[in-house]
Amino acid sequence: MASERNVTPPKFNDITSAIRMLAVDAVQKANSGHPGAPMGMAEIAEVLWRRHLRHNPTNPKWADRDRFVFSNGHGSMLIYALLHLTGYDLPIEELKRFRQMHSKTPGHPEYGYTVGVETTTGPLGQGITNAVGMAMAEKLLAAEFNKPDHEIVNHSTYVFLGDGCMMEGISHEACALAGTWGLGKLTAFWDDNNISIDGHTDGWFTDDTAKRFEAYGWHVVANVQGHDPEAINAAIEAAKLVTDKPSLICCKTVIGAGSPNKQGTHDVHGAALGDAEVAATRAHLGWNYAPFEIPAHVYEAWDARTQGAGLESLWNNKFAEYRAAYPAEAAEFLRRTAGDLPANWEAHAAAFIAKTNEKAETIATRKASQNAINGLQPALPEFLGGSADLTGSNLTNWTGAHHVSGKKTGNYISYGVREFGMSHIMNGMALHGGLLPFGGTFLMFSEYARNALRMSALMKQRVIYVFTHDSIGLGEDGPTHQPVEQTTTLRYIPNMDVWRPCDTVESAVSWVAAVERKTGPAALIFSRQNLNFQKRSEAQIADIRKGGYVLSEAAGDAQAIIIATGSEVDLAIKAQATLAAEGVNVRVVSMPSTNVFDRQDQAYRDSVLTPGVKRVAVEAGVTGLWYKYVGLEGAVIGMDCFGESAPAPELFKHFGFTVDNVVATVKRVIG
Repeated sequence: MASERNVTPPKFNDITSAIRMLAVDAVQKANSGHPGAPMGMAEIAEVLWRRHLRHNPTNPKWADRDRFVFSNGHGSMLIYALLHLTGYDLPIEELKRFRQMHSKTPGHPEYGYTVGVETTTGPLGQGITNAVGMAMAEKLLAAEFNKPDHEIVNHSTYVFLGDGCMMEGISHEACALAGTWGLGKLTAFWDDNNISIDGHTDGWFTDDTAKRFEAYGWHVVANVQGHDPEAINAAIEAAKLVTDKPSLICCKTVIGAGSPNKQGTHDVHGAALGDAEVAATRAHLGWNYAPFEIPAHVYEAWDARTQGAGLESLWNNKFAEYRAAYPAEAAEFLRRTAGDLPANWEAHAAAFIAKTNEKAETIATRKASQNAINGLQPALPEFLGGSADLTGSNLTNWTGAHHVSGKKTGNYISYGVREFGMSHIMNGMALHGGLLPFGGTFLMFSEYARNALRMSALMKQRVIYVFTHDSIGLGEDGPTHQPVEQTTTLRYIPNMDVWRPCDTVESAVSWVAAVERKTGPAALIFSRQNLNFQKRSEAQIADIRKGGYVLSEAAGDAQAIIIATGSEVDLAIKAQATLAAEGVNVRVVSMPSTNVFDRQDQAYRDSVLTPGVKRVAVEAGVTGLWYKYVGLEGAVIGMDCFGESAPAPELFKHFGFTVDNVVATVKRVIG
């Protein structure tokens, strides 16, 4: 297969054979995994990691380290081998436990599980998109913190990606933006091996990839022999000289190189080689060592701990000089990279919420969201906003927003119509550190970004998603733009906090909660239409942070409880008044975040949703989740169907979101 594609075969040596055999032996022991990519990319990895990558295995979180992203994460044994060999805290016993329960070597690289892994990869195309975000974060932070003769932010982002990453649409979204932004410190290595699971890719992947990336505005080094270390090194050196464009190094390789009978075929892509082929590979490589045995001279050649500690020490000296010259900036840099909030944050946030309550405005919650951004941003220089071509509708910009472009830095990004790309770029920024990214689109288009949202939650990243036009209340655009199932399905994502506030105060509180959350992302869901301000006591304002609270108590012992969110809270309040006039005592509970409410202790939840009291839930969306709160004896006013195109008031009436219907439903439930 190598000769057909004009690929120079590798010259085997113990340095690269260690990568190949660790991958072969681990996959064989697990009887599961992908040996082909590690074997095919061994030379690329050796050149990058031993000659160019600036990292410190003894301090994987060193702020100015180069970032390495393995986008084709199915070949995870490559990064595990590299981390182990270079001296990270990943002992050989963990490689022996590849793909086993609770090991540090899961099937795909996972951020937070394996030291040195910068992001979770596996869903193809998403790693390169994270890398774009990391490179963008480096560029923005360098512009903000570097001073003449004091350069404390100066690192590169390197990413490996395969044919599958190139095929996925998200790579087009992100790489086009990377070219526009001129991310000169981003270098991608394309493992061009012409193989995917179904076989040779000639039948489904015939793009002129080099020209595609040139059209994006990338520096492209085409037709690099991916098993020739000197050719690879020359390509990297050439990429470093281009500082105003990201670089793509197109590496012609043979998948599974070193397996004498399976290399160059899809048989080596995603399955163990088998005992006979493992033995044949060992002989072919001249690797005369037992499984998982690495000789001392190989460890010595790979060990990056001394060099890494030296690199970090040099940077520490630079930072000490920077701190002496710019103490305030140095303190801010340390705070930001640590992910801490400013010392005055709590007081600033409390004052903003109080001011919002005093104004008592009746406005759309998307406008309330913009007011919150304006009010909170002065205390949060790490805010990096943006929208997927809907700034004027999402209202994600603010008074002090300055657009980022390829020629200038700022704090607001127009991502274009790229919801998926935007979301994963924000993941990369959050993973990099130093920035708090948020981005907006219509709630309906969260569907485009769904896997990125899931990955935010899986990695527990501090990313804020602003979703506006939250229901049939957006009106005439019709069912293609009217979300009915999206809010509920977002609530089902583990580690995701979803907020659907009912007015300005709940919007302010939800923003504060999202900013303060460090264990996962938040989805903030806002209305297009105006929503009435709701009066509250200070105690009730404090209880908003608990996700659900009693907004309006019954005049006497509650005969029923109405639970509502967002635009339907005002409907519940009006129904309560009508019922009270008829002698029916009803409590109204606003539940802007079911996720947060569910984390409260039982005593608090019972104080809000008193056991034994009949309940009715009201939300302009699918009904299923709400039976968790109302039980079989309660009722849900929702819609398990798609919407219609008409003015919002007509739609709410048509689908039963009326005072009369809520009143009738409550009466029916209580008998």
